[in-house]
Amino acid sequence: MSTVQAPVAGTVRALPGVSDPVFAAEMVGSGAAVEPRPEKQQVTSPMDGTLVKVLPHAFIVHDGTAGVLVHIGINTVTLRGEGFDVLVEEKQQVTAGQPVVGWEPQVAVDHEMDTVVLVCQMETAPGAITPEGVDTEVEQGDPLFTTV
Repeated sequence: MSTVQAPVAGTVRALPGVSDPVFAAEMVGSGAAVEPRPEKQQVTSPMDGTLVKVLPHAFIVHDGTAGVLVHIGINTVTLRGEGFDVLVEEKQQVTAGQPVVGWEPQVAVDHEMDTVVLVCQMETAPGAITPEGVDTEVEQGDPLFTTV
């Protein structure tokens, strides 16, 4: 089991309450969401591992046991990279807290998109993970949940 850290600072939310029905139903996996602060920021790796997939709006890090998806905003794939700056390469080893994507949440807001950052352990059943501190503030790097 690994501790999964908050990739951004903000307010922790339970996945079932997010605006995207796929993530809310935990079809991608169980986990947590963070409503980020509005300023330009770097989204960091939630744990040590290998970046198995890196896109401007999302990335997957795998620690050898579990894969964790970090999805930055809802429907932000349609921005085609606008407001995002990928800082690493796919297949690269990363450590928890290492910057992976630079992001300007205001770009998503300007396109009337939800900026919530979704953090899901892939291939877990709905409700398998109980996030720490729902509806409380976290700093980047604070524990969000433990992989199962």
